[in-house]
Amino acid sequence: MKLNKMVTTAGLSLGLLLPNLAAAAPTTFVYLFEWSWPDVAQECEQFLGPKGYAAVQVSPPNEHITGNQWWTRYQPVSYQLQSRGGNRTQFVDMVNRCKSAGVDIYVDTLINHMAAGSGNGVAGSTFGNKQYPIYSPQDFHESCSINPEDYGNNRYRVQNCELVGLADLNTSSNYVQNTLAAYINDLQAIGVKGFRFDAAKHVAASDIQSLMAKINGSPLVFHEVIDQGTEAVDASEYLSTGLVTEFKYSTQLGNTFRNGSLAWLSNFGEGWGFMPSSSAVVFVDNHDNQRGHGGAGNVITFEDGRLYDLANVFMLAYPYGYPKVMSSYDFHGDTDAGGPSVPVHNSGNLECFASNWKCEHRWSYIAGGVDFRNNTADNWAVTNWWDNTNNQISFGRGSSGHMAINKEGATLNATVQTDMAPGQYCNVLKGELSGDAKSCSGEVITVNSNGTIDLNVAPWDAMAIHKNAKLSQGSTSNLSGDWQRTVIFINAQTQSGQDMFVRGGIDHTYANTNLGRNCQTTNVECAMPIRHNNLKNATTSPWKVNDNYLDWYGIESGQSAQAEGTAADWTTNVWPSTYGPQKTVTNDGFGVTPLNIWGEHYWMLDVDVDCSKAVNGWFEVKAFVKNGQGWESDINQANTPFASTNHVAQCGKINMFEFNSSNVDIRNF
Repeated sequence: MKLNKMVTTAGLSLGLLLPNLAAAAPTTFVYLFEWSWPDVAQECEQFLGPKGYAAVQVSPPNEHITGNQWWTRYQPVSYQLQSRGGNRTQFVDMVNRCKSAGVDIYVDTLINHMAAGSGNGVAGSTFGNKQYPIYSPQDFHESCSINPEDYGNNRYRVQNCELVGLADLNTSSNYVQNTLAAYINDLQAIGVKGFRFDAAKHVAASDIQSLMAKINGSPLVFHEVIDQGTEAVDASEYLSTGLVTEFKYSTQLGNTFRNGSLAWLSNFGEGWGFMPSSSAVVFVDNHDNQRGHGGAGNVITFEDGRLYDLANVFMLAYPYGYPKVMSSYDFHGDTDAGGPSVPVHNSGNLECFASNWKCEHRWSYIAGGVDFRNNTADNWAVTNWWDNTNNQISFGRGSSGHMAINKEGATLNATVQTDMAPGQYCNVLKGELSGDAKSCSGEVITVNSNGTIDLNVAPWDAMAIHKNAKLSQGSTSNLSGDWQRTVIFINAQTQSGQDMFVRGGIDHTYANTNLGRNCQTTNVECAMPIRHNNLKNATTSPWKVNDNYLDWYGIESGQSAQAEGTAADWTTNVWPSTYGPQKTVTNDGFGVTPLNIWGEHYWMLDVDVDCSKAVNGWFEVKAFVKNGQGWESDINQANTPFASTNHVAQCGKINMFEFNSSNVDIRNF
């Protein structure tokens, strides 16, 4: 919390493949922090509804003080529906459109205070000296400050003095309760289904009980109560009137993922002294603690890349609480900074990259984790827990699903027992099941006839499968071997009408001499089995059909005659406005991808590779530009495992090469 002017105590991996959602009851909501009402509405229609999110928490919709800082939203001036998010008409439209998409709206609701000082609201209302359009000085407690030590030993001051100078409403007053209830009931009449009571710890639980008696119906209510176990006000006091934010979950999960052992998490939740699961709202981070405010601790945020992915996968897979996914923006270290000036949905561009909105809820591992939770909610228990006593874990959700996380630098290789039916399943964190259930765009996991899985999880990676992501019988997926996601970038200046293809494998002479492989008689002996992860590009996807090997021989049986090998996709790390509406690998199969950190014209091959065919994890590649430069010339790359005139790539890594150049950059995911 920003002690001089904050208003509320609550406040990379980006493989953005979108898992297919089987029909299942939604179980997770997302905070689209600082999103406008038109952006929220469009996101409900285009993503949240189809991907099975239950609800959206929106920033406070009422009139607030002027200013660009995010926390101005948390200083109310009136309950008029005019805010930085939009006006009443836009708010009503958002609620209706989200409802039609199957997504509820939860409103961040300020019941403890009004704005500090004096000034103007964004709708033109004036305020000052505890005089507001809806309140007068008699509606407030006497001014006094909450001292840091009060939180531990002075309940009265916490609940009756001013939080960071904000005018403290006398919530025991019948008029105040009636006024708040009228605002909440108006929102309900519009169609709002839930409310987050901000700074609830600063309001006596008895006052909230009285307020709730004046509220129509039975909306979902969750209270923001920061309680790390040493507070004068206990979170348990608020359980009778709604759900409660379990801040210990965020801090303890963050500490475990950063500094501890994932093996500790086998009894996470009540076993760690947290409130009952049925009462808890849980999150990896929220808008406050990702900035170091409001019950902060060693929390994990979007800035932690793959660590954030894995922490969210655990939260969404583990049966405890009602999870909230955070959707943030880049604040560049300025903890006061408001949202980006550009809308999320910007004239056909999705501004979810670079320095703009982060859209974590769209990240493959998080969206896939939501899919997993939706489809395992019927088995609310951990089964078949396994760990290596350190940072490799696996557990099931009965016959409904199974998952694994590897937060170590070495591959997780283990055979684990599950309760799932034998067969082949799509790893919903990394791909989607086809409509006919005969193929998966990403990694396929096999459950053996005895219910075991032979896990092969790359370093800092995860897998999750569920009963509704099972491939149908007759699938021809090749499931043996050491399959690892591998990305190859090759930088080449190209023009419209030109396409890049990649060929590769293992040098025939080296394989014959050192590996005992007869590649002249059986050419696949020197080929690398692959499974394409990117099937979104309308141009290249037809060329990838029946392309099962990275080899030296051109098109395979059944592959398009237009192909010149294995098709790559054009990518960039920036999208100039002169290019027109932004294209992304996530949505279009080409364009902007966070995996590309180098620049324009970096052609990408994103595949799972059977690394058991590699030479100590290495294999060769060479590019061909169709309707352009043709084949690359000989390459003289340094420090290769065997002599080669080609680029040499490493399995399970991000490999960057330059066309006709020996330069190389190999990175971890």
